[in-house]
Amino acid sequence: MSYVPENALIVQSDRSVLLEVHAPTAAAARDAIAPFAELVKSPEHIHTYQMTPLSIWNARAAGMSIDAIIAALQQYAKYPVPDAITQDIAALGNRYGLTRIERSDKDDLPGLVLHIADPPLAELLSREDKVAPLLGKRLSNVTFWVDAGLRGLLKQALVTVGYPAEDIAGYIKGDALSIQLRDTTKAGDPFVLRHYQQEAADIFYQAGREQGGSGVIVLPCGAGKTIVGMAAMAAVQENTLVLTTSLTSVRQWHRELLDKTDLPENAIAEYSGERKATAPVTLATYQILTYRPNRDADFLHFGLFSARNWGLIVYDEVHLLPAPVFRVTAELQARRRLGLTATLIREDGLESDVFALIGPKRYDVPWRELEGQGFIAAADCTEIRIPQTEERQMEYALASRRLKFRIAAENPRKLDVVQELLVQEAGHRVLIIGEYIDQIKGVAEATGLPLVMGKTSQKQRDKLYQQFRDGEIQGLVLSRVGNFALDLPDADTLIQISGKYGSRQEEAQRLGRVLRPKSDGGRARFYTLVSLRTCEEDFARHRQLFLTEQGYSYELKILD
Repeated sequence: MSYVPENALIVQSDRSVLLEVHAPTAAAARDAIAPFAELVKSPEHIHTYQMTPLSIWNARAAGMSIDAIIAALQQYAKYPVPDAITQDIAALGNRYGLTRIERSDKDDLPGLVLHIADPPLAELLSREDKVAPLLGKRLSNVTFWVDAGLRGLLKQALVTVGYPAEDIAGYIKGDALSIQLRDTTKAGDPFVLRHYQQEAADIFYQAGREQGGSGVIVLPCGAGKTIVGMAAMAAVQENTLVLTTSLTSVRQWHRELLDKTDLPENAIAEYSGERKATAPVTLATYQILTYRPNRDADFLHFGLFSARNWGLIVYDEVHLLPAPVFRVTAELQARRRLGLTATLIREDGLESDVFALIGPKRYDVPWRELEGQGFIAAADCTEIRIPQTEERQMEYALASRRLKFRIAAENPRKLDVVQELLVQEAGHRVLIIGEYIDQIKGVAEATGLPLVMGKTSQKQRDKLYQQFRDGEIQGLVLSRVGNFALDLPDADTLIQISGKYGSRQEEAQRLGRVLRPKSDGGRARFYTLVSLRTCEEDFARHRQLFLTEQGYSYELKILD
């Protein structure tokens, strides 16, 4: 292949891929490489992606062939793809499945069997420090018996040493659950799965085959991940444990299950700080699961994982899964596991543990594709850079590195901009989100909008959220509790006054709060307020990476 000027990609020998955003094929190229390449940085004209072992293994586990990966690069490459890269992709891609975990067929030796592709690799892995302690009796020159309880730990170890296992050991059968999706909601409105929701559930379950039943579904906020979870429950038809981020999310799942499935009220239970009950469908929070009286104590509620014979465990917002829950998840590999998320980005770098213990990415749809189909709202993103007073800029200059970010984040001039935006966006449904309690209290007092934060009781939260849904109040001021699982479909404007350093994860979640499709077809508005000439500018650039990967662009306004 020779030089193709209209193509968008430049593939380099270090596995990086440059994407020229103004090339005619840029949008198609971005979608083509998304399954197997990760965005690294995205300034105005050239975006940089990186192909990593994990990104390639995710694509392979999702069914993408090595030939398809190479073909995507070649189709959109401006220059010939280096031979070294195609060979490297083939070598990495072929590593997936060189190890395979199956259930033992020997009555006298129940458990699992690890199959390894050839004797040299078997010898190599059997001598690896991380793998060897997990292997039991050697059954042949390429097979080892493995205790079923070590299934998750073995998969983690094999990913770490670069030979991810294909797990086809199957699942134990959970207690039966009779659940069907309704044709109409309780209010009488038609209810039909969107095509991508059905596809996601089908790809996860794979008609009950041993290769199916574990993995992660990646869909934008507002695209109906909860509905995908319910469709998976209807496919599995077994007792289900749903783990999620907050009591607000638990209540949202409860409402959706009663509204869109035929489950009776007594089939659903809440296991939280307020109630501790179980039922065929049990909804719990990560917070209650990871509670312990002190750092040296046991986790008091891990018994929930064995409280019933679960056939399916749903990990909502799996990118926030606490590290202690990974530990117990390693022991739950015989249960079907579904992760739901808007982004696989983890700020703690544990993406490989999600891959090994929850499962590979099974389904992913670009945000802009769903936007184009009208399933999520189009969004206008604006970053407003606001100068500080000379006195505060001096305070910033003299502050320790640790305090600089907070000083910049709490720039008092942001309040003036918030009030101007509220006038500009009069008639719209507004959410204002910030990181620091004193700051958001000041905004709530100045604007007269109700405040929801961690100390707000669940009863009061539910009341305010319902008043917002009913149109009785036009805006809310939120702490970080607004990042997740807010069922406020009419919100169309979000003002972010401060955030958690450079968290791309948080940026994605916050934009998602206003991406539900609007009844009038209107666009969502997302404003980020940033202090000029401070470290907040650098963090803001990093936060934007996720949205730029999805095809959004920022308008930048610099105030005097």
